[in-house]
Amino acid sequence: MGVDLRQIVAAILTITMFVMLGQMLHRDYFDAVQEKVEGDAHDIEFHGPKVAVVEGIKGPWMHDSHDLKPCWSISSSDEAVSSKGYVTFSLTNGPEYHISQITDAVMVAKHLGATLVLPDIRGSKPGDEMNFEDIYDVDKFVKSLESVVKVVKKLPSHVSLRDIAIVKVPTRVAEDYIKEHIDPIFKSKGNIRVTTYFPSVNLRKTSLDGETDPVSCLAMFGSLELQPGVSDLVESMIQRLKKSGGRFVAIDLRVEVLEKKNCRETGAVGSKTCYNAQEIALFLRKLGFESDTTIYLTQPRWESSLNILKDIFPKTFTKEAIMPASKKSKYLELENSEYENVIDFYISSRSDVFVPAIPGLFYANTVGKRIALGKPQVLVPAEISGTSGLSTDYISPYISKKNHLAYSCFC
Repeated sequence: MGVDLRQIVAAILTITMFVMLGQMLHRDYFDAVQEKVEGDAHDIEFHGPKVAVVEGIKGPWMHDSHDLKPCWSISSSDEAVSSKGYVTFSLTNGPEYHISQITDAVMVAKHLGATLVLPDIRGSKPGDEMNFEDIYDVDKFVKSLESVVKVVKKLPSHVSLRDIAIVKVPTRVAEDYIKEHIDPIFKSKGNIRVTTYFPSVNLRKTSLDGETDPVSCLAMFGSLELQPGVSDLVESMIQRLKKSGGRFVAIDLRVEVLEKKNCRETGAVGSKTCYNAQEIALFLRKLGFESDTTIYLTQPRWESSLNILKDIFPKTFTKEAIMPASKKSKYLELENSEYENVIDFYISSRSDVFVPAIPGLFYANTVGKRIALGKPQVLVPAEISGTSGLSTDYISPYISKKNHLAYSCFC
């Protein structure tokens, strides 16, 4: 029986279509798993910032983009109106949560016309407490917000803790929610303590969000800076990484978290909830990163399971390998890991490439910070069929679709 050429062509096209669909699902699922409340599908076509391969450097490196500028403005109606009441809160769970907690507290204080009390910082263990100024620049924080909310360092002595009502607010709290649910409590009690809960770690902007409040943009992207000592340490570590190879990749890969998440396979072929060291190493090699690429891991201390990554990329470092010896007693050898979390977040925000092996708020807020800094190369891991792939095909949907909340604040 003769072979119909048209049937052969049709079969090849069908197979190609399924391969392409499989690749899209791989990249898509990583973002979807962290959005169980609001997870709709992503299109992975690259329609984001202009990205160009850097000439003269081996590997799929891209240029930074400086096209975006802050596009929020504070109107006269946004200016601070101070009342006799106070809003207190704490920062918890690491810098990726601090950004959201700061934003929500500022929004509440602003729209209530209340005075904001500088927060403390609390670790995961009882008794792990730090002052705001241990990590962040107090003067910068107060000055950046002076046009919208008054900030004081301490709650006045005449205010009793019994007079403070505890109010839980959803992250990305809006003015309408504050007026309906929080304002009556504030008027009744006079002072409130805000705690933020996270119904979702999705930071995508949607049509339901409406116009982003400029106060929210200012709080999220214009208020927090590291205090000089921590900032200098982060800068010194970044420079050491750059001296090793000129450019470097930061990978959010923490063995303990991977073990808890159980990095399981999903229904889609090759799709996973997270990726281990071997899978990340193969992903980077297939994208064309050379073996002499410098890599920074957020992993606290070296684990034997990471050896495969170092075998393929010998210039792979954790904090303990690149931190100045004189700083380790303060920043590494304490049981409180808050400093380490902050170092990871800010190095990941400043790296030439960021690869999140784990979905979650660290990934989402690191992307937001990178958008603000003009660093769009965030590569979402996936299994790559064949021997190679294009890095632009694996750009985070937050960036390729410009659907991250940051794009409401930077234009």
